[in-house]
Amino acid sequence: MDMDCEFCRIVAGDERAHVLYENDETIAILDENPAVTGHSLVLPRSHDDDVLTSTDSTTTDVFRTARLVATGLEEALGPVGFSVFHTTGSLVGTVDHAHVHLLPRFEDDDVSLSLGRETLPDREGTELASKIRTALEEQS
Repeated sequence: MDMDCEFCRIVAGDERAHVLYENDETIAILDENPAVTGHSLVLPRSHDDDVLTSTDSTTTDVFRTARLVATGLEEALGPVGFSVFHTTGSLVGTVDHAHVHLLPRFEDDDVSLSLGRETLPDREGTELASKIRTALEEQS
């Protein structure tokens, strides 16, 4: 726990949040600055910087809770779909506690998660895929 972290204080019960679900490993809350109705956050109880580089069990627990909460949001709000994302690093946010965003999507929402796109040249794709496979083999 890092008591300088807002999310750690929520996990500890020292800071108010609208809790949707919690278990021994995770907690899901409504975002206090929602992009849409039902915008939720799933946090590991442990203070980790990044869901994807946490322990296997933490990553699994967070995404298992995300799936469960999405099911509840689906029943409660009837969205037409979801945007689910995780961001990390100083360029994308101010909270250092790992979390996943769940955004129920509606026909009239203002959410824009558009990405600039380019065509991947075949040679570049082949080289990049090889480099990534090598990195993955080194992890195994």
